[in-house]
Amino acid sequence: MFSIEVVALYVSRHPELTPGYSEHHSDPFESPYGFEASGSWNWRSALDTFGPALLRERIKVAVEAPLTGSQANNGQDIWRGTRLAAEQINLAGGVDGKLIQLLAADDQANPALALPVAKRAAARGAVAVVGPYNSGVGVLNLPLYEKLRVVPLHLTSSNETDGEGVTIQPKNNQISPPEVAYIESFQPSRVAMLVDPSDYTTGMADRNQQSLEADGVEVLRFEVREGLSDYSDVVSQALATQPDVVYVSTYYPEGASIAKDLEALQTGLPVLFGLANVDAAFVEQAGLAASQIGAFCGVPDPSQLPTATDYVEDYITRYSEQPGVWGTFGYDSLKLWAQDVDRFKTVAYGPVLQALRETRDYLGQTGTISIDPITGNRLELPIYILDVNDEGVFVIE
Repeated sequence: MFSIEVVALYVSRHPELTPGYSEHHSDPFESPYGFEASGSWNWRSALDTFGPALLRERIKVAVEAPLTGSQANNGQDIWRGTRLAAEQINLAGGVDGKLIQLLAADDQANPALALPVAKRAAARGAVAVVGPYNSGVGVLNLPLYEKLRVVPLHLTSSNETDGEGVTIQPKNNQISPPEVAYIESFQPSRVAMLVDPSDYTTGMADRNQQSLEADGVEVLRFEVREGLSDYSDVVSQALATQPDVVYVSTYYPEGASIAKDLEALQTGLPVLFGLANVDAAFVEQAGLAASQIGAFCGVPDPSQLPTATDYVEDYITRYSEQPGVWGTFGYDSLKLWAQDVDRFKTVAYGPVLQALRETRDYLGQTGTISIDPITGNRLELPIYILDVNDEGVFVIE
């Protein structure tokens, strides 16, 4: 066992290891190795326990998500879920005898940052990336990650990113059928769509519109510009067309505002909010009453997944808060990658990516995972129509 003094000297020469270091200053005590100055470990005992490991070779994995900005609630949950996986892997001895070091890669859900973030992650030595989350970012930088030989375990849903690394989260073509089926269950003659112009939300609206119109349903679309504080005008325009169903294809900041407008108008119309609205922040921003005016299509809260019992318990113990939806996917992504690296004793791009694409019946917290070797997409997913219950939790309808 190395002495505290020897390890402290080593750590002092590597500022990224010190407890005061945080790229985004969101958690001043975070360590990329999975122990902190607070909680069950203090920094001194952590150094004593992990000192020898700190001197070992490190494997760097980037976590790209909107860690700051309007979608930070999603991004921070992805970071925490992935960090929980890294901590558990490191506590169990690491991967192939090495520790995983996470690199925070904050794209702020901004496509303009897509390429710079990917270049920096690769330059810092990342051999894999969990993320990005936003399709508008991923369509730009996933090809670059591949060119730079960084294995992508992306969290985007646009089918434009098919074949670029692997993903275990839903894609548009998998989400659309249950959304269309739900909308058509009301036998509408006209549907009003409120659509955010980003890649994912536009792609979902396009796909659903095509299916609905093929079945004889009239579809009218209204653009929702991101970042506004008031959407009452566009909501009024949509309702003036006298639709039978309202479909909201936005991310949760805009969707929450629209929900408040719809709740205030008390139209009684069926409303379906798309997957990108499924987030605890939606309920926080819209309020419970507005969150209950319609249904949602997406992945339920981890507490609703019978396979995620251990994850929920560990997450609450670790962070003293309930997990969000998307951190579970970050957790499973890193665990799946680590299993293949450990199995084949390499982090090389080609062998690891091939192993990931050959995944069959991996038992994850999000359920059983098998990957299509051609598209890199997951074959079966937990997609449901959801409601918000009186505790503000997304539950299966």
